[in-house]
Amino acid sequence: MSLADPNSVTISAVTTALPRTSTEEDRSEYTSADGLIQLIASHDYGKRARRMIRLDVSKLSADPFKPSENRKVGMSVYTVFDLEAGGFTNAEALATWVGFNTILTASSNAVVTKLLGGES
Repeated sequence: MSLADPNSVTISAVTTALPRTSTEEDRSEYTSADGLIQLIASHDYGKRARRMIRLDVSKLSADPFKPSENRKVGMSVYTVFDLEAGGFTNAEALATWVGFNTILTASSNAVVTKLLGGES
């Protein structure tokens, strides 16, 4: 089963539609019309189940070595659930993620702000 189609993401108060652009057995991709934003949901199975959701964002930015020219730069943000087979229920994994997300978003995203500033 796939995620909703289309999906959307809001970055800096701008909402971008992300229609499904690719579907494979254990992977779906959702891409913005300009190709600069992509949401990927995937699953890998073995001794452990790895479930990932990833947001890739690109933009054009001035080249630091040639300021008169632009270059495409990108970043990714993702969450991976790495589950031992038969070890955790979906409810337990979700409860763990909720706790983790609470740490990250508490006090106006203070932990993420510090992490992005190089603190550990």
